[in-house]
Amino acid sequence: MDKGRATIASITITQNEERNITACLETLKWVDEMVVVDAQSTDRTVELAKACTPRVHVRPWPGYGPQKNFAMEQAMADWVLIVDADERVTDELREEILALLKAPGPAAAYRIPRRNFYYGRWIRGAGQYPDRQLRLVRRGHGRYNDLPVHEHLEVDGPVGDLAGHLDHHTHPTVVSHELKIERYSTLAAEERIGGGKPGAAWYHLLFNPVWAFVKFYLFRGGYRDGLPGFIVSGFSAAHVLLKYVKLWERAHKA
Repeated sequence: MDKGRATIASITITQNEERNITACLETLKWVDEMVVVDAQSTDRTVELAKACTPRVHVRPWPGYGPQKNFAMEQAMADWVLIVDADERVTDELREEILALLKAPGPAAAYRIPRRNFYYGRWIRGAGQYPDRQLRLVRRGHGRYNDLPVHEHLEVDGPVGDLAGHLDHHTHPTVVSHELKIERYSTLAAEERIGGGKPGAAWYHLLFNPVWAFVKFYLFRGGYRDGLPGFIVSGFSAAHVLLKYVKLWERAHKA
């Protein structure tokens, strides 16, 4: 550790991430503390994580926000960097953070631009870039809310922006994308119900998916990424359709 700078911890939450966890933690070897919180994986995630850090905690899954809050509570460093298992810290981001830690300034947290890779390709359009994520925070100055999906870090203090990238290898295959859409559309429907928002009318099912495709493919530049951009935009529309179909189904079962 460089004694001329503030300290930093990384936190990563996992569940059945044996495909990703080693590559993720390899990009975090420079931090002062590396914390992993696993939700009782049934694959080799815990074994592989322990090969990189002794700070591995295994506990039941309480939801995204509570699990990340628990992970942050295990860190003792001045700053906390939140990194998902399918993300990689680039060299440019590492160097930028290390320089920042020598003179942190007034910000309580920083947003980091993220490059999202689908099917092995960085997608710049379809609303996928720069995809700024609030991921670097002074310890004790931020906590996650408890939404089922789209949980976000609530920060006490000013927020700044970094230029270095996180690389997000979100969907290596179309099948992995399909499975995530299925899971996240369910969580999005539950979040809408939990927030007291109205369910699905016929026009939601008809118009909202079409608008989602037009928005991401045309207005947000998915067309610039060729066929992968078309597929990503199509999956965005499918997510919206599935969300409203599940809301409609639940209302008609009640």
